[in-house]
Parts: sequence; structure tokens; C-alpha cells
Amino acid sequence: MGLLEVRLFGDPVLRQPALEVRDFDGGLARLAEDMAATMHANDGVGLAANQVGVLRRLFTFDVPASEEREGMAGAVTNPVVLEASETQQDGDEGCLSFPGLFYPVQRPLEVRVRHQGLDGEAREVTLEGLLARVWLHEMDHLAGVLFVDHLARHDRREALRLMRERDLDPAEVPGLPDVLGAPGR
Repeated sequence: MGLLEVRLFGDPVLRQPALEVRDFDGGLARLAEDMAATMHANDGVGLAANQVGVLRRLFTFDVPASEEREGMAGAVTNPVVLEASETQQDGDEGCLSFPGLFYPVQRPLEVRVRHQGLDGEAREVTLEGLLARVWLHEMDHLAGVLFVDHLARHDRREALRLMRERDLDPAEVPGLPDVLGAPGR
């Protein structure tokens, strides 16, 4: 089991849609194991393959149990949202590709998702609350969508300011000028 490099905002791979997983073999299992180790080493609750430079529809997650919910962890391939509730939840989100940035993001409270496990077996699951938020965040990554794309205009502007303070040139950050110019959701 090895740790992988987490790609940071500005890396073009984060904006590229991932490809369907078709080979459910030992290589996929090793990648998922390395991704889970990398996620844990970085104190994350989710990590998409794009974030480690692999364009495959795979993510790992680990949402700890609390008084309000059971814990759940694992690896997911080829996820598709089947249904999403109209009821929304607000909550702060962060991202390992945006270290230290946390902003409020609105997402459906409940989703039903079809996916495959590492064995290729098809499954369906209904998720709510934090589990739904984590899965939707990671599924966005697999489509090349970043959490900053969901931010209100003033939060996107603040993200730009913070990126500048980190000595990143926004002109060299794919999608950031577009994200900052897009209307708030």
C-alpha cells in the first residue's frame, strides 16, 4: 500500500471527466487501497481517482459514525445518480485538492445511486445527509466538476483571493476565471 500524490487546484486532470471502469482486477483493487490510504493520510472523507491523476470513475470514501448516522466506508466505481430529493441540505465542504478551503455548498439531502463495487457487481444504495454530500462531491470530481463550481459569487471571489495568496497565477488555473464569472447557484 502506497501513498499517492493528491493533485491540487490548477492541475488540468481535475477538470477532465473520468472514463468508465471496465477492468475489475487486482490493479483496480490496489489503486483503491492506495487511494484509501492517501485519503486517510490527508484526513479526508473522500478521494476521487482524478485527484491522484487517474482518469477512471472510481472514488474511495470513509464517513465515520456519529450519533446521527452509521459509518460507511468503501470504494465505488461507475456511480450514477438515479434520484435526488428536492429537499436540499446546506453544509461546509472542503476538498483535498483545495487544502484549507471550506465553503457552504447546497446539495440534495437524499440520493439513490447505482454503482459497481471493486468486484464489478452492480449495486444500488440510498444515501442521506453527510453520506449523500460526500458521494455527490466525489461524483462531481469524476465529471470534472469542482466544489468551487457550486459556490456563490462572493465565495468564488474569496477563493480567487486565497489562491493568489498561495502564489498561484489564476490565469494558469484551468476553469478558475470561468468559475468566478459564472452566476451563483
